Amino acid sequence: MALAGDDHAAAADRRIGHRPSGRAVAQKDLPTLDEVRFESWKEGRSAQVLHVGPYVEEAPTIALLHDTIDSAGWRPRGRHHEIYLSDARRSAPERLRTILRHPVEPA
Repeated sequence: MALAGDDHAAAADRRIGHRPSGRAVAQKDLPTLDEVRFESWKEGRSAQVLHVGPYVEEAPTIALLHDTIDSAGWRPRGRHHEIYLSDARRSAPERLRTILRHPVEPA
């Protein structure tokens, strides 16, 4: 479990705008590429945890994240989001890795 500050968010903002080059797009069949949208979030301080396993089994990990936030004297702010580190099409469900991140504020 970790608190991610503004420096982490700024680094993520720099990476968000990356798109495949025209040559890479031409070599692949990407029929839904036009539906992809890039967003930047200014979430500020956040708590996060790595969940390993199927997406349907995230609830206990989210509960652990919330308990840890509360224990540290913070409270969740807004909605959590997920960063998928594994490709669900290529990884066994028990090996999927997902960062669960929730913005926080002082309690």
